Amino acid sequence: MTTIIAPEVSAFVEQFVIAVDFQKQVPVTTHTPLDSLPEWDSLAALGVIVMCDSDYGVTITGDDLRACVTVGDIFARVEQKKAA
Repeated sequence: MTTIIAPEVSAFVEQFVIAVDFQKQVPVTTHTPLDSLPEWDSLAALGVIVMCDSDYGVTITGDDLRACVTVGDIFARVEQKKAA
């Protein structure tokens, strides 16, 4: 079975990878747990907060990120805030 990923989800993951600024290439999908990422720290979180604001026009807080377990959770939070 092939999984089809919507272009906006794929674009979000690409922007997430840029925002986190990995030192070595790491495979990232919407199912990737944040705590499994080698560079996931407060600086990476700040980069994601800035990305969400500049690229998606939504304010994501530290509390929002702490509630997220996966990259997809962040995407869902962004989509939820865009719809509000």
